[in-house]
Amino acid sequence: MSGTPRPITIAILAMGGEGGGVLADWLVDVAEHGGHLAQVTSVPGVAQRTGATIYYLELFAEKDAAAAGRDPVLSLMPVPGDIDLVVASELMEAGRAIERDLVTPERTMLIASTHRVYAMTEKIALEDGRVDAGRLTEACRLAARRFIGADMAALAEASGSVISAALLGAIAGAEALPFGRAAFEAAVRRSGVGVKASLAAFAAGYEAARSEARGSTAAPRVEAPATGLFAASPTAFPEPAREFVRAGIERVIDYQDIAYAYDYLAGLTRLAEAERRHGDGGGRMLAEAARELALALTYEDTIRVAELKIRPDRFARVREEVRAGDGQIVEIAEFLHPRVEEIADTLPAALGKWLLRTGWARRLVERLTKSGKVVKTTSITGFLLLYGVASRKRFRRGTLRFAEEMRSIEAWIATIVRLAPLNYQLAAEVAEARTLLKGYGDTRRRGQARYDRLMALVLTLADDPAGATAFARLRKAALADEEGIALERALAELQRPAEPARTAAE
Repeated sequence: MSGTPRPITIAILAMGGEGGGVLADWLVDVAEHGGHLAQVTSVPGVAQRTGATIYYLELFAEKDAAAAGRDPVLSLMPVPGDIDLVVASELMEAGRAIERDLVTPERTMLIASTHRVYAMTEKIALEDGRVDAGRLTEACRLAARRFIGADMAALAEASGSVISAALLGAIAGAEALPFGRAAFEAAVRRSGVGVKASLAAFAAGYEAARSEARGSTAAPRVEAPATGLFAASPTAFPEPAREFVRAGIERVIDYQDIAYAYDYLAGLTRLAEAERRHGDGGGRMLAEAARELALALTYEDTIRVAELKIRPDRFARVREEVRAGDGQIVEIAEFLHPRVEEIADTLPAALGKWLLRTGWARRLVERLTKSGKVVKTTSITGFLLLYGVASRKRFRRGTLRFAEEMRSIEAWIATIVRLAPLNYQLAAEVAEARTLLKGYGDTRRRGQARYDRLMALVLTLADDPAGATAFARLRKAALADEEGIALERALAELQRPAEPARTAAE
């Protein structure tokens, strides 16, 4: 019967470490203090990024159970087409929920964080394997009865908390459940863990959802420290490069310092001038260069790895993931196995070169590091060890790796600037070509070898009207397989002389 009371059904999709269980516990607490029976189950995914854990909740009003004279029978698993509220901790997880038919336009409200944590299939693709975020967002709007989307991760980080608290605020702000704001805040207080920061993130998520309800086209923006630097010359870089520049500034400041951001802008200014004078109005060359230059400047070295491993937010994230209480001790062990090349890269340039070319010194370092080392970053000695490595950040500009990267970047920029007046489309392809330089170890060496081969050919294509198309074909072939078979085939085809045209008589 249509009037028969039914439970409120909720599915939460969250990756490991994002507090999906904490969010589910908060909702259970809200429901039980709000006159509802509550049941929660969880189905873990295969791995952190190949499958999220699904927390499934059903809430049933106690008054309806009393009127029926018996307790309700609640389901343990979400049923496609029968979910009232789906909460996704990341945009791809919202897409997974849609794919599983957990989201329907007749019933489901979908609340999702719009930030991306790239799936393994996106990361391992040799070329750009990312799923288009705009298409995912549009799919969310079409699939759900109502869609609330905002960068909950950024809101939580700005509040010094975790994404689960921002998502709880969004649920309250969207009025997705029959409980007032005070009931949700009371549940956070009763949890007794990180209450002040959690309430701040809750408030940010709440306002983001309310802004969406009022018809705002965007959630409140969390301004990063780099915004002021970018705003100093707002018209210096045209669209579509502007957003890449903004993100690039933030990335290089986090990686090094403010001065490094000015170095980034100095390189871009040269490219922007070439774009202004020789561009076709689309801005593709500058946009590609803005993205690739930021990535090139923030290469991953042992200094960066050490810095990321001892950041306070990482320790907080791990504690949140294992649900450690305030009085509980958590130990984090890191397995480190640096190669001699990576050690040399972090040394002053002269010393690094000496290590690589001196046989006995190289063999000694390889023997000392061949078994790797387990470092407990939660111990004083382990933390200080990585802190010492990370503290070399201020000396990074004097390292061997920095000198090599700067030479490579300068040659890349110079080639683009030289090509722009000759063949703008080819210059844009060269701007994108640095995507070949990724990863480390063997992956980096293979990419470097292929990049060098392409750059050696690029000037020979400058006068060819089809040069940009040919170079793009080579770049895609270089990304097609690890063995380089596709690239060798593409190079052979490029160098093969064209067959003379046959006459009608022939």
